[in-house]
Amino acid sequence: MSLTEQIRKIIGFEQEAAPTPRGKILAVAARKGGVGKTTTTVNLAVAMARYHGLDVLMVDMDGQGHVAEALSAVVRDQGGASLSDVMLSSGREVRRVDDLMDIVVQTSEPRLWATPSDKGLAVTEGIMAGMIGREFLLRNVMRKAAARFDVIIFDCPPNVGNLTLNAMVASSHVLVPCDMSILSMAAVGDIIGVIDTVNEQLGHDLEVLGVLPVRVDRRNGKLTDQILKELSDNWGERLLSSRIPANSSLARAQVSGVSVFDFDSRSAGARAYRNLAAEVLGRMGFRGVDAPAGRKFQKS
Repeated sequence: MSLTEQIRKIIGFEQEAAPTPRGKILAVAARKGGVGKTTTTVNLAVAMARYHGLDVLMVDMDGQGHVAEALSAVVRDQGGASLSDVMLSSGREVRRVDDLMDIVVQTSEPRLWATPSDKGLAVTEGIMAGMIGREFLLRNVMRKAAARFDVIIFDCPPNVGNLTLNAMVASSHVLVPCDMSILSMAAVGDIIGVIDTVNEQLGHDLEVLGVLPVRVDRRNGKLTDQILKELSDNWGERLLSSRIPANSSLARAQVSGVSVFDFDSRSAGARAYRNLAAEVLGRMGFRGVDAPAGRKFQKS
């Protein structure tokens, strides 16, 4: 047995090949908090499941547990193992849980699944810092889940720590929300720089799906136009054509624990997220974007 093999046996870590996904895996990431990551994750996932007939899994990577809060009327935490248990098990010889599928729960929305919130993720991130191959812990437990769902969406923490890096390494695409502020616009460059580093240093092929303008408020027309222009100048085709407006229905839907489609399907926010779902699916290589609800997409 080689020295490398002996070390692997001692620490109980075995790096696994990347899973072969049935569909696509999307990380919703930003280096700045409060830019609509969870709102985008939740409503994008519901739109894909409800209006495009896709099997979708939401994975809450943020210890604040905002995905479950935003869909409290839809997501039910059934107890049991957590995301922390699954990720840390991938670095141990004896595993209590083998795959992300071990903690997935079905929501009351047909075709939509979620992982339960995990308040222990902040502690888990610190534990991960001392583990060999820490960037691959999530990818190592994705095999069954990646084969089960058409789309998996990670709601990342508002930073680029070990949890966000794990989501990126496990993903095929990254969506970067950006609100209409100078600080948020600057943070876009930071997160895309991290994506480039992940690809170069970890041998990954992670694609920037696009930069998404959120909380677009035409009442602040001059500032909004300036930021949109700079985003376009800086990111060109990476800037999505979809615009998520500043819309009270989005915030009120979260308070009610439902998607914006259930709260007010005719609102500007609902229309915007339906448009975004079609644009995102098109960019990820799905065909049949205009397919009616209940009809499966085909992947190109």
